[in-house]
Amino acid sequence: MIPVPIQDYLRQQHVPFLRHWHPRAITAQELAQALHVTGYRVAKSVIVRAGQQLWICLPPASETLDLKKVREALGVREVQLATEDDFANHFPDCELGAEPPFGHLYGLPVLMDESLGVAEDLLLRAGSHEEALEVSVEDFIALESPQMADIIHERPGRHVEHHAMHP
Repeated sequence: MIPVPIQDYLRQQHVPFLRHWHPRAITAQELAQALHVTGYRVAKSVIVRAGQQLWICLPPASETLDLKKVREALGVREVQLATEDDFANHFPDCELGAEPPFGHLYGLPVLMDESLGVAEDLLLRAGSHEEALEVSVEDFIALESPQMADIIHERPGRHVEHHAMHP
């Protein structure tokens, strides 16, 4: 179940959302499969340590975070994946591995891959491995004011596929 603080946060900020129950899914790609949607609509929260600051990075579920690009986007010397011990206390009401990208609620800045900005809506982890949230990209960006950058690994043909999906 989506933790009450997340639901309250979205309601207080007047952000409409849909709840999607699904079979237990641990990875974001499993979430996309459980909901029968493309991994480009599912945004996964990846927590990194950039210098001394934790960040929520938000790439599409179908892609891999490029730590070098994250480092360049944030203008820091070093970026590494955070350990669960590093961030578990920031998300006390959430299942580990189901951290939501609501940085304002959890006190962390958000770095969003620019490819997600062209979608109409996003499916997001919301503290549960059995329920996801759907919000419009426009509402998410207005709510979180994420820093936007290209933060995913290049794959041959990725841009061609991406543009073909979103003319």
